[in-house]
Order: sequence, then structure tokens, then C-alpha cells
Amino acid sequence: MQTVRMALNAMATRFELLLHGDDAIMLRGAGEEALAEIKRLEQQLSFYDPTSEISQVNANASKEPVRVTPGLYSLLRKAADIHDETHGAFDVTVGPLMRCWGFVRGRGTWPDEHARKEALTKTGMDKVVLDDGERTVAFTQPGMALDLGAIGKGFAIEEAGMFLRECGISSALLHGGTSTMMAIGTPPHNEDGWPIGISDPQDDSRMLTSTSIRDEALAVSAPKGKAFQKDGKAWGHVIDPRKGYPVQGAALSAVAHSSATICDAISTALLAMRRTESKQIQQKFQGMRTLCAYHDTGVTDLVSLEFDLTNPTNQ
Repeated sequence: MQTVRMALNAMATRFELLLHGDDAIMLRGAGEEALAEIKRLEQQLSFYDPTSEISQVNANASKEPVRVTPGLYSLLRKAADIHDETHGAFDVTVGPLMRCWGFVRGRGTWPDEHARKEALTKTGMDKVVLDDGERTVAFTQPGMALDLGAIGKGFAIEEAGMFLRECGISSALLHGGTSTMMAIGTPPHNEDGWPIGISDPQDDSRMLTSTSIRDEALAVSAPKGKAFQKDGKAWGHVIDPRKGYPVQGAALSAVAHSSATICDAISTALLAMRRTESKQIQQKFQGMRTLCAYHDTGVTDLVSLEFDLTNPTNQ
């Protein structure tokens, strides 16, 4: 049994790929193809690259409908469907709010109330017109901007996984920054799957729980990445697009599903949803397992739906 390890820096994170098989040359060739697809998608989906396809949409869609490539259109249609399923908790039009709150190339700052309300007028999938026949995207409001940061990494991992499977890979783990990952088969000598640890959102040095994945994806989201302090609270970079404020709900969410794209999006949406909403969302996607960690009472409280947990703090 041969083992090949590969890595790539893209989408502002480090992707790492671990492959097992009998032919190291074949493994490396498949891995290179998969990572090349991630790099290609970065150039297409980057919010920060003015030459990317999504940046061209942002620059022109308020003037006229913009025709996009089939892959990007499919992703935007899926984003619109997830927006509907989450009742607006997931919304790729959050770009103006991210800029308003100083999270574009910054760690955030409290905005002027007028600026927040103005950004909200430029947010909402109801202001995006997707034409399935013409494969075009149009904005009904000037100043809108699509930000695929909460779904693009999962999409890239899912597409890379398709390359690996087409090449005959039967044992692999691909992750982007350890927050979104996809497993093919199982690792050698472990029929249960790939063991994954989930860190405590209050203390990165401590493991909250662990699980395993096999032929599925897993995404973990938390709002604390980019954050600033105000009035004794931490205000993170995940914004509830329905309210225009950084989320103050779950401290962490994890989602396991066959689709890495869906995992990435739903794990973000769960942070903005109430506990009752989070219990409902899992029922809308067949085979989905979810975990939310709340810390609003000073004690970490886990809400688990079909998520196999090992040594959790609380259940």
C-alpha cells in the first residue's frame, strides 16, 4: 500500500490531500489533477480577484444580464436553492454587509447605523435574477456583490473529489484549512472511516468531540475567525444576512453530507439560525447529520442530530 501526500495554497487557505493505493505514480497524477481543478476554481470564484468571473458579474450585473459559464451558473442556482431552504440564513449576496462591517481585508469594525441599513438594501437573493434559459445573472439593485466564500471552498472540494473518483481513487481525504473536507472510502486498516476531531470553539487546544466520515463530506464553521470586541462581546465575520448583524447564535456548527458544497453552505447558515430552525434544516437534506454548539449560558451545549459523537462535552 502506497501513501501520497500533496498540498496547495488557494482560496486563502491550505488544501491538503492524502491518497492511498497500490500505484504511487497514479495517485500523484490524480492528485495533481484534483488540485489543479481547485486552483482553476479559485481564479473563477475569487471575490478579491478583479479578473475572476464572479468579479465580472459583480461589476456588470446591475447594468445588464451577464452570461456565465455552466459551472458557475449551476453553483449560483444551488446557492439560491439553499437560500430558500434556510429561509434566507444563507445568502451569497452578503458582500455589501461584509464590506460595511470591515470584514473585507480586515478584522471588522462597528459600522454607522445608516451604513448598515444601506448595505441591507443591497442584500438579498430576491434582488438576483437567474435566467435558466439564457444562463445569465442580473441584479435589480446597484451596488450588489456576490461573495461565494461560504460555499466556494466546498464546491471546489466536491469538484476535486469527482476528479479523484474518475481516476479510480478508492481511499483519500481532502481538506481545505481543516474546516471543509471530503473522504473517499476509508483509510488503511480502519473500516469505520476517517477519524475527524472537532475543536472546542472556546479553546482550540481542547477537542470538543470527534466523529468519522466515509464517502461523505464534513464542514465545520465558527464565527470567531475574524472578530472584534464591543460591549464585552465578540463580533465575528459571519453575518446574518436577514438582520445585517454578525451572528450571536451558535458558537460552532458541523455538517456531514454527501455533498461538500451543501456542507459548506449549511454549516454557515446554522450559525445564524435559532435552535428550532437548526433542528428543522437537517430534515430537508437526505442523509445529513448536524451538530451545533451553543455557549450562551456559559456552558457548552451540544445539539446533535444523527451526528456520531465520541466523548462530547455535553449532549
